[in-house]
Order: sequence, then C-alpha cells, then structure tokens
Amino acid sequence: MSEIQTLFEEFKSKNSHLEAEELIDAADKFFAKGKLVSFSSFGSWSALLLDMVAKVNNEMPILFLETQKHFPETLQYVEDIKQCIQLRNVIALKPDDKILTNIDPQGELWKLNVDRCCWIRKVEPLDRYIEETSVQAVITGRRAYQTKERQKMETIEMDDKGKIRLNPLAFWSKDKIKEEFAKRSLLQHPLVEQGYHSIGCAPCTRAVNPGEDERSGRWAHVTDYQPNALQKTECGIHLGAEETKDWVI
Repeated sequence: MSEIQTLFEEFKSKNSHLEAEELIDAADKFFAKGKLVSFSSFGSWSALLLDMVAKVNNEMPILFLETQKHFPETLQYVEDIKQCIQLRNVIALKPDDKILTNIDPQGELWKLNVDRCCWIRKVEPLDRYIEETSVQAVITGRRAYQTKERQKMETIEMDDKGKIRLNPLAFWSKDKIKEEFAKRSLLQHPLVEQGYHSIGCAPCTRAVNPGEDERSGRWAHVTDYQPNALQKTECGIHLGAEETKDWVI
C-alpha cells in the first residue's frame, strides 16, 4: 500500500463521522504543514467554507484559480473576504503564459473549445501547484445537491490522481448553507443579488432565471457555439484524469 493510500485509510477510519468544522480541524492536525490546502472559487456561497477554514487555521493555503476571465466583482470579493475573515494565505494560481500564447492568444478559446479552456485556466494550474508542492489533501466546498455527478460523493475521498479530497459540506442542504451563512453574518458575493447563484468565469456565466437550477447559468453558452455539444456541468478540477484526458493540449 502506498503512503498516500495508508494516510487515506487511517484518516477516513478515524474521521468519517465528523461534522464540517470538526473534519477541517482534524485534517489540520493530521496532515503536515503545507500538505493540506483548501481551494475556493470565491463564488456565491464560498465564504462559509472559508470561514470554517479560517477559524481552524487562517494560515492554511487557500488556492484561488485566477483564470484571468473572472468578473471584476469576484476579484474584489476575494480581497474583501480576505480582510473580513482574516485569511492570511490566499494563493492565486494563474494559467501558464506560454500555453496561453500558443493556444489562446486572443482569449476566445471559451467560445471554441470550452473544455480545453477550462483545462488551461483551471485544471493545469491546480495540478501543477499540487504536484510541485507535494500536496496530499485538498478541502473543497462541493455539495451533493449541486449536480447529478456529485450525488455519490463522500466527505472523505481519494481521487484518481492520488490525492485525498475532503468535502466537509458534502451533505449540507441549500437551506442549511443559507442558514449558517446568515448565522455567521458572512459577506455575500455582490453578483448574487443580480441573479448569479453559481459564479464562474465572466464569459461563461449568466444570471439564473426564476425557477431554474442554481447552476443552470454555468456554461450556458456552450450549445450556442457548439449546437451538438452536451451541456457542460464541471470545469474539470473535480473530474478524474480519464474524464479530462481529451482536454489536455
């Protein structure tokens, strides 16, 4: 059994029963410094997980995928949240300049090949950082109710890239998220009031219409530019290597 598999089995056997903030605290104590990170989109409800992390260890690395396609409101929200909950170690991961120059010099790949755009601007920078720093475990804000693909998730998982995934909010409902958000008096992303309930890159996100699922505004443009394409539901950072192999340049 590999070292990471041994760590996974040990941590899962001891901590699967823990509530969200307890799980984060247990992970912070279990993994060596620098081997545990959290990542965040700084989207509509991201402040809840970030607040939990900050209360456990506000110097834990928080990875933000700075795709260079974000809404200005999101970039300002990052700075506001950093101050509000005293996050000390937010790391902006940017796309590789050489890849952008060669593959997306005009910045319009999101129209032509949205999966490859996501790989260049999100998947590759995240994988590169995790590999270079030998990260063992990553905390995410995923919830089972968000997509069909996420309904089978667990609070403690191992991905096919050999990294441990911790999903403290996996089984939280929308109502519970909102209730705890209000209880903690957390700062809301400014675009939520304008109908954006799941917020990604600006070209690929629209406001949600009344009655629509909260993620229906993500990549809604795909079928406009690629009429025969299936509706995209994940950017790739939560998918396995096999599922994104065709995205790689």
